Amino acid sequence: MRVDLLIKNGTIVTPLASYRGHLLIHEGKVLDILVRDELPQAAQVVDATGLHVLPGLIDPHVHFRAPGLEYKEDWTTGSQAAAAGGITTIIDNPNVIPPTADLESLRMRLDAARGKAYVDYGILAVIMEGNLDKIVPLAEGGVIGYKVFMGETVGNIPSPSDGEIIDAWKIMSTTGLRCTVHAEDNSIILYLRAKLQKAGRKDPLAHLESRPSVAEAECVHRAILFAKEAKSKLMIYHLSSREGVELVRRGKADGVDVKAETGPHYLLLEAQDMVRMGLGTLMKMNPPVRSREHGEALWQGLLDGTIEVIGTDHSPHTPEEKMADDPMGDIWKAIPGWPGVETNVPLMLTQVNAGRLSLNHYVKVQAEGPARAWNMWPRKGNLDRGADGDVTIVDLAKEGAIDKDRLHSKSKVTPFHGWKVKGMPVMTIVRGQIVYRDGQVVGSPRGEMIRPIV
Repeated sequence: MRVDLLIKNGTIVTPLASYRGHLLIHEGKVLDILVRDELPQAAQVVDATGLHVLPGLIDPHVHFRAPGLEYKEDWTTGSQAAAAGGITTIIDNPNVIPPTADLESLRMRLDAARGKAYVDYGILAVIMEGNLDKIVPLAEGGVIGYKVFMGETVGNIPSPSDGEIIDAWKIMSTTGLRCTVHAEDNSIILYLRAKLQKAGRKDPLAHLESRPSVAEAECVHRAILFAKEAKSKLMIYHLSSREGVELVRRGKADGVDVKAETGPHYLLLEAQDMVRMGLGTLMKMNPPVRSREHGEALWQGLLDGTIEVIGTDHSPHTPEEKMADDPMGDIWKAIPGWPGVETNVPLMLTQVNAGRLSLNHYVKVQAEGPARAWNMWPRKGNLDRGADGDVTIVDLAKEGAIDKDRLHSKSKVTPFHGWKVKGMPVMTIVRGQIVYRDGQVVGSPRGEMIRPIV
């Protein structure tokens, strides 16, 4: 038999094992993994000698900004950044214009992506005040899940009342889908921000002080209680605090289907870097990056399975919106967030090389974990027979530096500019088609919407 693609001589990596093997992909699907060296003919052959062959990595938390905010990002630039970063599937968030709150806005979102995406994608819809009757139709329309903004966010989408969230999640539970939350308590944040502004504070660390860990913990606790009451599936996005980790751990022990995600910025940066490294407004993020103590608790949660997913919260903005020319200026004027989908994998592979986590565990939290959490397993996140032929090939010995000017995103702002990395993606394959190779995005945009498996 002649196959479409043969990836030979690489080290195949799963969450459980690493071994030399040859991966066969045919008609966009994984056909087999062979350990013997008698190989079939192939239309295309990739020699992965010295390289590691991973299941296609997933970034389950991006903002590609279209429709409505294309000046920040669009599906072409965002998905090219993903491909260049070794990511084969993304999950896009609903705070676009208009917010994805009904079938018409979902159609607009899909129109914006059609024919432009280089990677596959799932679409989140928003649960907001007054759209309970849209939850089931949106599920039928193919959304991967839902999001509730329980705290202040870019786009100013107000949170439903607590009672409406519980009712919404009871409806959602009938669909088999999951809801993620931005977990920060607005009443705490708004009070502290007004207090700090009245005192004349506008330095970078004032942002951290306005969003203390208790604001996240209160909201995480409330969300877990609501999910237990509604018997629904929950994801805590961008977990940033020690208290949050402990609450998720307790929620799991209490039988709640709660999963958590954290990002590389919470693991690798600390709040004082805003001042010590002069990053200031460039490092502004919601929730904020906290102290080393919180970062270490997140690492522990990642390694012990409390946190099952890594996502970047890829949030592109213009340099002007990030106050790039004056990062130590008025912190309240800067927009939170920065692009992360292209820098994530090199940053985390550097941690693999440093011995902070194994490559197998990284595959678990960047491939299997997101796929299982968002009902894409076993189609995504693994290399079993019949799975999509999504592959990320990495060179653990390759060294380089993150350069903001080389990012494929429209946004050229990152606090990781200049960071040395060791371990980089060298090839990205989506359903058997190479979309990134030798430092270049290649091929054509063939990404498609992934419907959940429920």
